[in-house]
Amino acid sequence: MAEIVERVGELTAELARGRHVLAIQDTSEINYQAKVGRKRQLGTVGNGTDIGLFVHPVLVVDAADGGCLGLAHAQVWRRKKGKAANYRKLPIEKKESHRWLAGADGAKRALAEASLVTHVTDREGDIFEQMDRLPDSKNHLLTRASQDRMVLGGGRLFGTLDNLPEAGRYTVDLPARADKRTARRAVLAIRYTTVEIRRPKSCSDPTAPASVRMTAIDVREVNPPRGEEAVHWRLLTTHSVASLQQARQVVGWYRLRWNVEQLFRTLKRQGFDIEGSMIENGAALERLAMLALIAATRTLQLVLARDPTAGLQPIHRLFGDSEVAFIEALQKRLQGRTEKQRNPHPAGTLGYASWTMARLGGWSGYASERLPGPITMHRGLERFDAMYQGWLLANGPS
Repeated sequence: MAEIVERVGELTAELARGRHVLAIQDTSEINYQAKVGRKRQLGTVGNGTDIGLFVHPVLVVDAADGGCLGLAHAQVWRRKKGKAANYRKLPIEKKESHRWLAGADGAKRALAEASLVTHVTDREGDIFEQMDRLPDSKNHLLTRASQDRMVLGGGRLFGTLDNLPEAGRYTVDLPARADKRTARRAVLAIRYTTVEIRRPKSCSDPTAPASVRMTAIDVREVNPPRGEEAVHWRLLTTHSVASLQQARQVVGWYRLRWNVEQLFRTLKRQGFDIEGSMIENGAALERLAMLALIAATRTLQLVLARDPTAGLQPIHRLFGDSEVAFIEALQKRLQGRTEKQRNPHPAGTLGYASWTMARLGGWSGYASERLPGPITMHRGLERFDAMYQGWLLANGPS
């Protein structure tokens, strides 16, 4: 497992060199309760009774163009024990939440040659020890606040943000989220300030400072549609913010966190259906989960490249020289005679490869047909890899 993680990080490091990248962490459970009679040596998942395991990847996204570069790190584990009676008093290294610090450390090692790294987490990553230990001259933290923390000078974080004047408003397109919201154009009001977050009593590190300085950004939807819950994000970051434009930039980076949610969808029902695996042994399922994360990341990169803008990213972000030569060789076979049946993306771009994999996966190529999703891309990649091996035997590497 460690060798797999290290190799994946090396490949992503090549693409991240010299760039400002976002290292986006999140956790998801792989639930095998539906096959409980066939599984062994697994732990419990979120509800404390179902069996399964957890995955915690660090997905790397280019901060400038939003392109997905790959995985910097990943953790897979089985929860074999419940919480200890003295859990809150344990050092962070003894808690399951240490995965956030371990993920950041792994990403730091892998992305050492990036020009700048912004580590992005959701509310579970709102951990004081992370605020203290993660930041340095190259690494910044951006997390969504989950706790109404005490701030120096009196009062609490949420109240401080509530009392700020608006710095400005702007409009964004919000994608739909299953059972949570409809797709819509939303007007967002932004407030921001600098705060000193006080060390909480629950902090397990006695050497931690009495406070850490963070920029707090409050983002609220104005007049949401009737029956819809308003978007409201409270963000904490080590990036300095001195203008509305800078605040919007930080919010934009946080919004790219949706990439890791798309990765989990690709890993599960909308792509690989890893929870349907017939493998029985827990250790083997851990290795399967790691390999599936790698493959799902590759699939996600191609799905995202359907977009005309994202599709302009270089094809070499995902394919080597000989693979690119084979993609070129496939065009005569996959393209039709009419303009509507031709690859619409420029050669040498990731969109060009995405269209090719979609065609191999069974997509017709017509604009009137639904855009290819993770299942189609996955099938196309499998077919491509098999055909490519045959092509190499016939032609040799280029």
